[in-house]
Formats: sequence, C-alpha cells, structure tokens
Amino acid sequence: MLLDSNIFIYSLQPDYSELRAWLACNDISASSITLLEVLGYHKLSGIDKNDYEELFGYTEIVQVTQDIIEYAIGLRQQKKMSLGDSIIASTAIVHKRTLVTRNIKDFLWIEDLKIHNPID
Repeated sequence: MLLDSNIFIYSLQPDYSELRAWLACNDISASSITLLEVLGYHKLSGIDKNDYEELFGYTEIVQVTQDIIEYAIGLRQQKKMSLGDSIIASTAIVHKRTLVTRNIKDFLWIEDLKIHNPID
C-alpha cells in the first residue's frame, strides 16, 4: 500500500481512530514526495510534526526514480494534474502498489492504477 498525503493528514485527526487502526494492520509505504508534502507544510505545529515523524518512521519511503519521472511525464501529458499527484500515482504504478487515498476521483482515469479509500 502506498499512502497519499491526505491519509497521513486524516490519521492524526481525532475522528479517524479506525483509520489509525487500519494503518497499524497494514504494511505502509509513501513516496518521498508525500513526505515532503506533509512535513513541508508551512503551518505545521511542533506537536503534529512529531506525530507525523513518528508515523513516517513506520513507513517505507520510496524514492523518486527516473522510471517514476518518465511515467509521471506521460500522465501529465494525458491530463492536467498536479506534479505531486502525478509522481505519487506513478510511484504506485511502477512499484505495483495500491494507492491509498481519500481523493479517488483525482485518480480514477488512470487505467493501470489500483486505488483504495479506507475512509469511506
């Protein structure tokens, strides 16, 4: 499972204890872009930063490679999408992992991508 940034964000919110339990029962990974998006947020509090860093400590961080970049280029040539989403989706495809996200509508058009929303 490759987690999108929004899954990390929801996981720290009090109303999402079921999501935290689900994460604890699965092998989780994330793109290095997700690490950048979550920890690089300019309004991140010190407490949240520590909690995210702890969660990322249990997460396999997948580095961006040339194969991922080339796949992301192809995605962005097909349809307008953010740089982060294109790299995260490409990481899941190249590494044959299911993308775990709440924003499934942003990715439904990508044929080779398996998507899972653990929240709805």
